[in-house]
Amino acid sequence: MNTRIITIDGPAGAGKTTISKLLSKKLGCVYVDTGALYRGVAYEIKRQGVIWENDEVLEVFLKNLDLNFLMEKDSLILISSGRDITNFIRTPDISMLASSSSAKPQVRVALLDIQRNIANTKDAVFEGRDMGTVVFPDAAYKFFLFADLSIRAKRRYNEISEESKDIKQVQEEMKIRDGNDSKRKAAPLKPAEDAIKIDSSLLTIEQVVGKMLKCIDKP
Repeated sequence: MNTRIITIDGPAGAGKTTISKLLSKKLGCVYVDTGALYRGVAYEIKRQGVIWENDEVLEVFLKNLDLNFLMEKDSLILISSGRDITNFIRTPDISMLASSSSAKPQVRVALLDIQRNIANTKDAVFEGRDMGTVVFPDAAYKFFLFADLSIRAKRRYNEISEESKDIKQVQEEMKIRDGNDSKRKAAPLKPAEDAIKIDSSLLTIEQVVGKMLKCIDKP
């Protein structure tokens, strides 16, 4: 692999998306939201009414799944069977379903090729939960971004528009998802041994990106 790959892993609400986008812009490379792929799987599971807990049913579903990214200007658009689903995958219920269904090894294997094909052709910043540990263990630079649960919950609460949601509910859902992601057998959420860990609790976006750039700029 002659491309330069940077991975940013971490839990929900740590700031991965905003920071990954800004970092990729400063480096002049592609930003890849791998979580969007898992959300895409979850969206299709829900849309098609797939009983994904059944391994045989899941295998058939994944064989027929046609997910891919399409580059549009500086953004990657998520396409499912020729349809742009980018705007339908950010709801709380899709997030929770993505967390649950991504624990299935079959799902993770099915999405590996898409991620690695991008890496083979473009310098990229990959955001996710197992980018530095499983998908790109030989990445040039690996970061693990984290923050206090209460701060992450407040960030996520400010992002959602559902009036029925309260901050306590958001925090509880985030705590459950943290547990699901960290305890799953397939590619659990954890820092790679050689990842640079950054606590974003009290840092601005620019400060976090600045820290990363200093590491990347080292000869």
